[in-house]
Amino acid sequence: MRLEYFQLIDRIVALDLDARTIEVAAQVPETSTIFEGHFPGHPLMPGVLLIEAMAQTCGWLLLGLNGLTRMPFLAAVKEAKLRTFVTPGQALTIAGRLEHDGSGFAMTHASVTVEGKAVCEADITFRIVPFPHPDFRTNMEEVARRIGYPLEANAHG
Repeated sequence: MRLEYFQLIDRIVALDLDARTIEVAAQVPETSTIFEGHFPGHPLMPGVLLIEAMAQTCGWLLLGLNGLTRMPFLAAVKEAKLRTFVTPGQALTIAGRLEHDGSGFAMTHASVTVEGKAVCEADITFRIVPFPHPDFRTNMEEVARRIGYPLEANAHG
């Protein structure tokens, strides 16, 4: 996890396009400039970054379901619940599932757990559009390789 670069997914653990689910792992870094301000002497992972991690997780699911031919962009977050704090060094398991898709939008549900205990969850909606530029897709493919995304899964979409 590289907080300053919004790279919040370390690796894909499971991707099931038939079941429309994904699970990823993310290790909160021990140190980050973000913790210098959030909060001095009591570092906590910002809730908005937990929501972003859930959105990125569901985004990878949607990329797979669309065969890496269309890009999901965050459109709405509903029913976000932050249940407890996340501190530096904790290992996160982030799960997502597709609830509904159609008309260029996809509705997902995601959750974060630490050692099996609920941390947060949200309903997240995405706008699904063509990649805005070929280099954008190339960059996404490079990230996919780095996080262990099964690029062969793209044949599904």
